[in-house]
Amino acid sequence: MDSSPLGDATAATDSLDEYDLDESSSVDDGTLPVDRYLDRELSWLAFNQRVLELAEDDQLPLLERANFLAIFSSNLDEFFMVRVAGLKRRIETGIAVPTNTGRAPADVLADVSAKAHELQERHARAYREQVKPALDEAGIHIETWADLAESDRSRIDEIFSSQIFPVLMPLAVDPAHPFPYISGLSLNLSVRVRNPKTGKEEFARLKVPTNLPRFVELPDDESGQMRYIPLEDLISNHLEELFPGMEIIAHHEFRVTRNEDVEVEEDPNENLLQALEKQLLNRRFGPPIRLEITDDMDPVTLDLLVRELGITEQEVYRLPAPLDLGGLFQLTRIDRPALKYPRAIPTTAVSLLPKDSNSAPDIFASIAKQDILLHHPYESFSTSVQAFLEQAAADPNVLAIKQTLYRTSGDSPIVEALIDAAEAGKAVLALVEIKARFDETANISWARKLEKAGVHVVYGLVGLKTHCKLALVVRQEGGVLRHYSHIGTGNYNPKTSRIYEDLGLLTASDTVGKDLTRLFNELSGYAIEKKFKRLLVAPLHLRKGLLKAIQGEIDNAKAGRPSGIRIKVNSIVDEAIIDALYRASGAGVPVDLVVRGICGIKPGQPGLSENIRVRSILGRYLEHARIFSFHNDGDPLVYIGSSDMMHRNLDRRVEALVRITDPDHLAELEQIFDLAMSDETSSWWLDDSGEWSRHARSESGAPLQDMQNVLMTRIASRKRTAALR
Repeated sequence: MDSSPLGDATAATDSLDEYDLDESSSVDDGTLPVDRYLDRELSWLAFNQRVLELAEDDQLPLLERANFLAIFSSNLDEFFMVRVAGLKRRIETGIAVPTNTGRAPADVLADVSAKAHELQERHARAYREQVKPALDEAGIHIETWADLAESDRSRIDEIFSSQIFPVLMPLAVDPAHPFPYISGLSLNLSVRVRNPKTGKEEFARLKVPTNLPRFVELPDDESGQMRYIPLEDLISNHLEELFPGMEIIAHHEFRVTRNEDVEVEEDPNENLLQALEKQLLNRRFGPPIRLEITDDMDPVTLDLLVRELGITEQEVYRLPAPLDLGGLFQLTRIDRPALKYPRAIPTTAVSLLPKDSNSAPDIFASIAKQDILLHHPYESFSTSVQAFLEQAAADPNVLAIKQTLYRTSGDSPIVEALIDAAEAGKAVLALVEIKARFDETANISWARKLEKAGVHVVYGLVGLKTHCKLALVVRQEGGVLRHYSHIGTGNYNPKTSRIYEDLGLLTASDTVGKDLTRLFNELSGYAIEKKFKRLLVAPLHLRKGLLKAIQGEIDNAKAGRPSGIRIKVNSIVDEAIIDALYRASGAGVPVDLVVRGICGIKPGQPGLSENIRVRSILGRYLEHARIFSFHNDGDPLVYIGSSDMMHRNLDRRVEALVRITDPDHLAELEQIFDLAMSDETSSWWLDDSGEWSRHARSESGAPLQDMQNVLMTRIASRKRTAALR
């Protein structure tokens, strides 16, 4: 939905069936306190507050701060469309399913509403009092109509007449014209007019076009300043051209958020693709759940909107103009390098570098030599994973390619490689997850294109999303078939790979190859696989495997042997995993958690979790890699993969973790944890009351080290060292 490094809100806002708790997953025997979990909805809002704190940080580059304001806005939109909408649906249908903390949805909704109001007001203040003045000082002005000189206004009149007026569509509301449908997330103008002949007042709605720039650049005033005016402000000051002969009484901005989650009733006898296409048509008509209005809206207009939309007072958000600060994404395209993070160029993984500058890289030879652990975006996706699949498509010795596709870019070279392979006569299987939220339409399009090219396209298992990130290449070498595999933590998306932090393993391991072969057979056919050797696969084995590993650490601690658990995820709310970690803490096992988003665990509580520490890293890149590390009495048991610790991942998705075995790779992953948990690293700490606090400066006031910058430097240094050998 968004293209921002913290905007992967789908990683933090899943559907409300997350509340359908599987009692069999609990390991509580009554000895753990009832109030041992943090509320997941409030925890998500705390995550978005951390995003906002980045926007408020005047030590960050200015345009990056504007970008974080936009990310906050986009994230919150999706939170309302999915999570808040789900809570409201539960309340209205009378389904009294408690939340993860055992509270009634109505009570949680009240708390969420209060916190959301507080955060939206803080967000507006951050723009108005911090970021906008800083932009002005930097020569980037977002003006209002009142700021403009007459010479500016005359020139802007020409822009309005030629570029904006022709696409506007005012809609009257009267007995002959019922109140129009207000599409979700659209920015609108409410306009009250009076007929001077009859004295009768009328109401009209004007939608601000989404296919025009949100901030209209003003003509150069020869000062070298960059000047913009919000599109809605420009339109508001030309209403007399849209309603000629009428007296403009009042006009205000408003914006509606609707329930836009999709629930697909999967009938084994109905084609899933067709079912989803029908649901997507219905999405735009979801009920309203939030009304944002400018704080100067008059009571008459507000009463009309509330009545027609069926909105409650709790769902009205009064904010200063401009609404929808997601439009600030536009500013990231301004060419002012000094106001952005320094440019970072991903390096090619050392193991994939050609022997010399005159030779082309041989991906298969490199993988055959050793397992290759990739760390994006510090290491290039295009010269590793993309190159792997493109070389496989062109290689005459490759017989088959099998791959999962959850989210990919609009002009995906990955999809093109699969098409090329199929057209070259190779057997190609693509498992396309068409239920990837907010990417359904794009995935349907790619599925159709792949099918036309001769790719075998399947849509996974009924009732399960296929979220694992897997690619398998079968290659003939000397009369023997060899497997080359990629298992990752992130999507096969070259665009997001530049802003998402992810890990991936390229391996020629026969064990992994056979595991993937069996898993793909299960996904595309009727096989029911019981066990895998180097994989943990959900929904049957992943939670059980992790619980077994946690219990192993408990047993080791009780026996006086070294123990330790370190986990890095986007979110953790699964009760069974949390309870097991509490028990590990009680047994004396040190537990380190790095959690970007939702965290349901309470660290540092005496008698419950005094051995658990929780950190959160947010910054330039979206922390997206999932790592699970267990000391295992000196024989490290370490996995990377696609799964977070949530019910949807462990019970209703196909997820895969792969065990990392190379000693150098194990050391590299351990260094990531050391860096994330260090007191010298800028991060947020979760305390025993559930509050997050930012630790960005030392006691002397000096900035703490940025984890992502450190990793970027380390990996670049590794390449330079390799080049000198």
